[in-house]
Amino acid sequence: MTVIVRDLRPEVRADAEGFSRVRRLAIPFMLSTPESVLHNLTHSHPDAHFTQLVAEEDGEIIGTAQVGLAHDSPEPGQGNANIYIRPDRTRRGAGTLLARTAEERLAALGARKIYTWVLDEPANRAFAERRGYRASRSAYFLRLDLANGTLPPLQDPPPGVELRTGADFAGDPRPVFELDAEVTSDEPGDIDTEFTDYEAWLEETWRHPLLDLGLTTVAVVDGRPAAFTAAYTDGAGRYGTAMTGTARAHRGRGLAKLAKNASLHRARAAGYTEAFTGNDTGNAPMIAINKWFGYEVCATEVRHVREVG
Repeated sequence: MTVIVRDLRPEVRADAEGFSRVRRLAIPFMLSTPESVLHNLTHSHPDAHFTQLVAEEDGEIIGTAQVGLAHDSPEPGQGNANIYIRPDRTRRGAGTLLARTAEERLAALGARKIYTWVLDEPANRAFAERRGYRASRSAYFLRLDLANGTLPPLQDPPPGVELRTGADFAGDPRPVFELDAEVTSDEPGDIDTEFTDYEAWLEETWRHPLLDLGLTTVAVVDGRPAAFTAAYTDGAGRYGTAMTGTARAHRGRGLAKLAKNASLHRARAAGYTEAFTGNDTGNAPMIAINKWFGYEVCATEVRHVREVG
């Protein structure tokens, strides 16, 4: 049996379906659909040079890679390559071929560093280390049983605070963009981000097929978004938190917790049975909030980095 690596073909539906299937099997804590795969490929910023690769064995997609540059970072030359293999199709050389192809593509684009997320399992970490990657920070995936768990009771917003949905901003999402940009710039990470391109945000984030505007919840103070939780759904019973945060001027008031609780209650009422989120392992305050909701750690990923050249 021969394994080959090639680019995903957006015009071939089976490619997006195969890519999404591998992602769901390899990392079930992250939502993926064929529509989201195609959106990520066709709506990424041109400066990211974003590519999706597949490893194929006898016509079956058994591995995937997402490859691109961190175009929105003030430091140039930083690349990303995240590789996942079907758990029942490992040890066929797919990971090695995908990694080699991704690294060659990024080096040709001028990348000086390549970052990758690796599930915290001995075989995965050893694979990264053999290719010259060193471990840095780590992050948890957390899961909440929406069908059988007990959510905290709903609370009325404090005076001067109103809860709205993302759909309420459909006519003018710029205030949500401004809040998202501020929150994202403060999020822990090893690549600094400058979130300034509103049109790119509309294409990549606001119009993303997984984003559920009806469940996305925004806490508004004096007519301006002050905190929010962005909700992803896959139409198959799974809900994910894409981002939760609060503007600097309103932190410490519990507004993000208020928004997330309202979103989770509506998600359960809409029939969603599982909720997923993620936190840096060092983000103790957010981990405590998620455990208050009933989330439990279900897996850990470790960020690795390799110097190029």
